Amino acid sequence: MLWVKAFHIVFIASWFAGLFYLPRLFVNLAQQSDAAVQSCLVGMARRLYRFTTMLAIVAVALGLWLYVGYGIGMGPGNGWMHAKLFFVLLIIGYHHACGVMLRKFEQGRNTRSHKFYRWFNEVPVLLLVAVVLLVVLKPF
Repeated sequence: MLWVKAFHIVFIASWFAGLFYLPRLFVNLAQQSDAAVQSCLVGMARRLYRFTTMLAIVAVALGLWLYVGYGIGMGPGNGWMHAKLFFVLLIIGYHHACGVMLRKFEQGRNTRSHKFYRWFNEVPVLLLVAVVLLVVLKPF
């Protein structure tokens, strides 16, 4: 199980690297008016999103393996796990929202400013902090 846990951590870190960088590309796209540069940035964002999605799938699969393997269930003292799973769902939703935003950029239908994407880029940091604190401290 330690191998599974180690690879879970590696894939989570890799997934988050993509979640940290993708909205930065959105910031640049929202500021860019040159069609050639926009096309290049959209291509970069598309490839990053696909790769990040593959990392997310593996990270979630390894997390499920750990969840089943350790037998962590609905019993007392596992409130931290339920809270963590809630945040994992928020992270998956954030990932999906990035895909929706990317499709809007691909279609030339972005309506948001670069300032919005700068703030949007901070969300995965907060989600990661919440999950790490829950896993390490197991507060409830």
